[in-house]
Amino acid sequence: MTTLTADSPIISKTKELCSLITDSAEFNALQGQLNLFFENEEAQNQYRMVQTKGEELQQKQMAGLEITQDEIGEFESMRQQLFANETAAGFIAAQQELQNMQQTVSKYISLTLELGHVPSDEEIAEASSGGCCGGGGGGGCGC
Repeated sequence: MTTLTADSPIISKTKELCSLITDSAEFNALQGQLNLFFENEEAQNQYRMVQTKGEELQQKQMAGLEITQDEIGEFESMRQQLFANETAAGFIAAQQELQNMQQTVSKYISLTLELGHVPSDEEIAEASSGGCCGGGGGGGCGC
């Protein structure tokens, strides 16, 4: 089995794709949102507090303990305050967009390897909608 080397055409084109991504206006705008967040201690603290409270509630629920309405209300209030912070909201939105970008690129690559050709828009749409191949089931659809 041949492994990819640093000078292989596939790695070269992958690096080209990475460069295209990092040079794009969309990526740079998202990076700007992330940087604003990392420069804002108040937003970071709010974010950490909401994450910690959410984890506490999740652990409590997984342990079979009852979560009170007061606890839910406190968590929701913390979340609302977090999303009211423009920097924190921008950070969360930027994270989601970067994740969407990564998933889209990964989907194209995965489908290319599975199908043996560059996927059509229809094949990408089907995979995105959880259709035959995207839903993880192969039942007779050639996945």
